[in-house]
Amino acid sequence: MEALFFGNGIAHSILLFAVVIGLGLYLGRFKFKGVSIGSTWILFVGIILSHLGLRCNPTVLTFMKDFGLILFVFSIGLQVGPGFFSSFRKGGVKLNLLATSLVLLAVIVTVCVHFVSKEDLFTMTGVMSGAVTNTPGLGAAQQTLSSATTATVSSTRLASAYAVAYPIGVLGVIALIILSHSLFKIDLETEKKKIEKEHGSGDMARRMHCRVSNPAVFGKKLLEVIPKEGEFVVSRMLHNGEQSVPGPDTILCEGDCLLIVTSQKYVDHIRIIFGEEVPMHQEDWMKMQEHLLTSRVTVTKSSFTGKSLKEIGLRRNHNVTVTRVIRAGIELVASPGLILEMGDTLQIVGFESDVAEVGKFVGNNPERLTHPNLVPIFFGIALGVIFGSLPFTIPGIPQPIKLGLAGGPLIIAILLGHFGPKLRITTYTTSSANMMIREIGISFFMAAVGIDAGKTFVASIAAGGYWWILYGALITIIPVFTIILVSRLVFKLNFYQICGLISGGTTDPAVLAFCQNMYGTDHTSVNYATVYPLSMFLRVLVAQLLVVFAL
Repeated sequence: MEALFFGNGIAHSILLFAVVIGLGLYLGRFKFKGVSIGSTWILFVGIILSHLGLRCNPTVLTFMKDFGLILFVFSIGLQVGPGFFSSFRKGGVKLNLLATSLVLLAVIVTVCVHFVSKEDLFTMTGVMSGAVTNTPGLGAAQQTLSSATTATVSSTRLASAYAVAYPIGVLGVIALIILSHSLFKIDLETEKKKIEKEHGSGDMARRMHCRVSNPAVFGKKLLEVIPKEGEFVVSRMLHNGEQSVPGPDTILCEGDCLLIVTSQKYVDHIRIIFGEEVPMHQEDWMKMQEHLLTSRVTVTKSSFTGKSLKEIGLRRNHNVTVTRVIRAGIELVASPGLILEMGDTLQIVGFESDVAEVGKFVGNNPERLTHPNLVPIFFGIALGVIFGSLPFTIPGIPQPIKLGLAGGPLIIAILLGHFGPKLRITTYTTSSANMMIREIGISFFMAAVGIDAGKTFVASIAAGGYWWILYGALITIIPVFTIILVSRLVFKLNFYQICGLISGGTTDPAVLAFCQNMYGTDHTSVNYATVYPLSMFLRVLVAQLLVVFAL
C-alpha cells in the first residue's frame, strides 16, 4: 500500500491524477462574487500535492500532458470549425481585426517587459499564457521548448510562471469590463435594444406573410420569380380559400396569400417581388387546412452529409417543403444551396404520409447521434500530430518552427469541422460528447502541468517569481483596456459586442460566464464565438514564436 500512495509506479500515477482532478473540479464549483476559475483549480491542486512530495512517473506525466492537450484542442477545433471562416463575414471582420490586435498587443507588452526587466523570454512566454488565460498556448510553448536541443530553461518554469499570472488574467479582465461599464455610463437596456435592432435577426429564419399584389408576377410560375440563390422558401399558399404547398410550377394569381420563411435581410426584397405584407399568424394556416402537417425530422444518415437541399430534392421527390433547418439550436433558412450536416433538424410541411416517408428517408433516428463516428476523429488526430511535427520556415525567423501537438491538431480539426461535411466526412458529435472530450483533455493537461510545476514552484517564487504577478498584470491590463477604448470610442461597438470580443479574444470562458450572468443576453456569446477560433489559433502560434525567437 505504501507504494500505491507514495511510490512512483503506474497505479500511483493514476491515483494521483484522479485525486488532483477530482479535488480540483470540486473546488471549481465554488464562486467568489459570482466568479470562479473552474477547472484551473486542478492546476493549483497539482502544484500543492507535488510540492508536498507526491510525484508522478515521468513517462506517464509526459503522456497525460500531451494526450490531454491533443484531446482539448481537437475538440475545440471540431466545435468552432463549421463557423470559423464564416465568422469573417459582416461585422466579424472588424471584430477579428480587433481580436488580432489584442493578441499582438499582448506580445508587444511581453517583449517590452522582457527587455526592461531582463527576465528571460521563455519565462515571459509562460507569464503571457497565464495573463491571457490561454492553456493551449502554454502547451504549445512547452512542446516547442522540449523539442529544442538548445533549450537552457526547463518547461517547468513556464508552467510556474503561467500559474502565478493566471488569476490576474481572469480577475483583471473582469475588473476592466466592470470599469468600462462605469466609465462609459452604459445603459444596458439601451445597448440591448440597439444591438437587437442591428443584429437581432441576422441570417436566422423569420416568418412573413405576403399577399400577391405585384402585377409583374401575375400569371407567372413560382420558379420564374424566385432568384436561384434567393434565401427564402414559400412554405404555403392560400388561393381562393384553399391552402396548398406550392411547387416550382405553381401559378401566382392576384390576391394569393403566401407563407414565406426567409432571413431579415431579404424581407424588403420579398416585398418588392410579391407585394404587401399582411397580418396573419401560424394558427390561421393551421385552422384553414388541417390535412397539412408541420413536423421536424432529424438527419441521422451519414450519406446526407455534404449534400445540399437541392440535391436531395425533398420537394421534387417527396412532395414536402423544407421551411427551415435547425442546426445547433439556430434556425437557418432552407435555401436550395444549404449544405446539410449530420444532426441537422429539418422543419417540413406536407401531407402526413409524405412527412412520414421523409422521416424514413433522412433517418430521423436520434439514437444514432449518441454514437459518434470515431474513425475520422482519430484519423484527424493522427493527421494533426503529423502536420504539427512538420517544420516550416517563416522569413525573418531564425529557425524552422513546428505547430506541435497543440497547433497541428487544432488546425486539422478546424479544417475537418469546416470542410468535412462538404467532403462528406461525418465528424458529428453531440455537444455533450464534445464537452466531455474537452473537459477530460484539459483536466489531464492541467493535472500534469501542476504536478510537474509543483516541484520547483515555491523555489521559483522565492527566487524572484513574485515579479511575475506584476508582469502578468501589465500583459493583461494594457492590451485589454486599449482594445476596449478603441472598440468603444473609434469603432462605436455595442457594450455586449465588447464583452464578447474581450472574452473571446482572451479565450477565457470564465469571463464570458461572468458577462452573461452579470449583464444578461446571449449576444455576448455570439460575439465570443465570432473571435474565439482565430484568437485561439493566434495565441497558440505566438507562444511558439516567442520560444523560437528566444532559442
